[in-house]
Amino acid sequence: MNKRTIIKEFVFITLATALLAVSFYFFMVPSNVSIGSVSGLAMVLSQLTGVPISVISLVVNAVLLVIGFILLGTGFGVKTVYTSVLLPLFIGVLEVIAPNPQAIIGDPFQDVLCHLFLVSFAQAVLFNQNASSGGLDIVGKLLNKYLRIDLGKAVAMTGMLVALMSALVADWNIVALSVMGTYINGIILDHFIFGQNVKRRVCILSPKLEEIRSYVLDELHSGATIYEAVGAYNNTPLKEIVVIVNKSEYAALMKYISKTDPSAFVTVYNVSEVSYVPKPRA
Repeated sequence: MNKRTIIKEFVFITLATALLAVSFYFFMVPSNVSIGSVSGLAMVLSQLTGVPISVISLVVNAVLLVIGFILLGTGFGVKTVYTSVLLPLFIGVLEVIAPNPQAIIGDPFQDVLCHLFLVSFAQAVLFNQNASSGGLDIVGKLLNKYLRIDLGKAVAMTGMLVALMSALVADWNIVALSVMGTYINGIILDHFIFGQNVKRRVCILSPKLEEIRSYVLDELHSGATIYEAVGAYNNTPLKEIVVIVNKSEYAALMKYISKTDPSAFVTVYNVSEVSYVPKPRA
C-alpha cells in the first residue's frame, strides 16, 4: 500500500470519527437517548457516577481494543486504535467548547433519526476502510467474522444491552426509543455498506443462448458462465448462462432478452459481494 493511499484512508477515518463525535454530542446527549454504543454506555455511566463521558469511553475502548488486536489483526487494530483515541478526544473538545449542549431539534424522536443517519454513514465509512470506532463495533466485527452475522445485525445485537441500560437513567419512553434506534441503526448500516454495491446474478435458459452470450461479452463487456442442465419434465438437455451485472447492465440485459427471446426463462438474485480467490503460489 502506497503512502498516498494510507493518507487517504486516514483522512476518511478522521472525518468519519469527527462526524460520530458531533452526532453523538449534539443529538444523543441532550435528548438522553442511548443508541447502543460505547458512547451510549459512557453517557449512562457518566450520569450514574459523575465521571466525564470522554474518560469512560477511553477506558472501555482500551479494553476492547486489546481484544480487537488479538482477534481481528494488526491492520484493523492500528486504525481502530486511532479512531478509539480520536473519538473521546473529539468529545472532550466538544465538552470544553459546549459544556451544556442543547438539542439541535429538541424532539427526541427526530434527534434519534438524525443521529441514526449520520452515525450509520460514519460507521460504514470506517468499516469500508477496515477500521471501526472501537467499542461495541469491535464486538460486532468479531460476530461478523466468526459467526458470519451481517455487520449491521451484529452491531445492533451488541448495542441492545446498552440501549436497555438507559432504563437506569431515563424513563421507559426513552428506553423504547433507544432500543428501536439501535435496531434501525443496524438496518441503515447494512444499507450503507452493502446497498450501494448490490449486483444481480442473472440465470438465463434460452435456445438463443449464443446470441445472449455474445451480447454479454461484446456489449456489456462482462463475464459469464455456462452450465449444463437437464429439464426435469422430459429430460431435455439444456444450457444455462449465468452473469453478474450492476444495475445499469441489468436493465440493458433484460431489455435485450425481452427483444431477443421473450419466452426465455430468467431468474434473478441480489448479490451484495463479489470476491475473487487468488490462486495459491506454487
